[in-house]
Formats: sequence, structure tokens, C-alpha cells
Amino acid sequence: MFTYKQKHEQANREAIATVVALVVTIVVWIACGFGLAGLDITLFHTPLWVIGGTIGTWICSIVVVVVLAKKVFVGFDLDDENDVSDSEGGVCHE
Repeated sequence: MFTYKQKHEQANREAIATVVALVVTIVVWIACGFGLAGLDITLFHTPLWVIGGTIGTWICSIVVVVVLAKKVFVGFDLDDENDVSDSEGGVCHE
């Protein structure tokens, strides 16, 4: 079981990983949308950059969420009443 301090550290890791996931999604959106804009390729009478910028970004975001859920996020209760805070704070939650 996590201590109160470890829970906050894990929450910070999850927040940082979520920001990184956002940046990755934005980079993929820019690369698929603007990066493909110079190509004269169409699918179903739609320019490739439109499909890449929408469906490509959507697929990227699904992959990023699955990776976050499996590798980064941990389920725990932040307000566990039986936990004792670290020695720095000395606060007992009972």
C-alpha cells in the first residue's frame, strides 16, 4: 500500500504523463494535418491532410490513453483514513 507521500508522488507522475500525452497528440495532429497538406493525395474525394489530421489524431489519442492506463495510472484512494502521513508533516488521518 502507498503512503500518503507516495500517493502524491504517483499523482504527480500521472499528471506529468498526461501532459506528455497531450504534447504527443498535438505533435501528431500537426504532423498529420499540416505535414500532409503539401501532398496532392485524396481518399474518397477528401485531401489526405484532413483524414490524417482527424482520424490519425483520433487513433493516436486512443493509443496514448491505452498506454497511460496500462503503464502509468494506478488505482488508489487518496483519502485513505488508515494511512499515516510521512514524518515531515506528522499528520494522522484517523
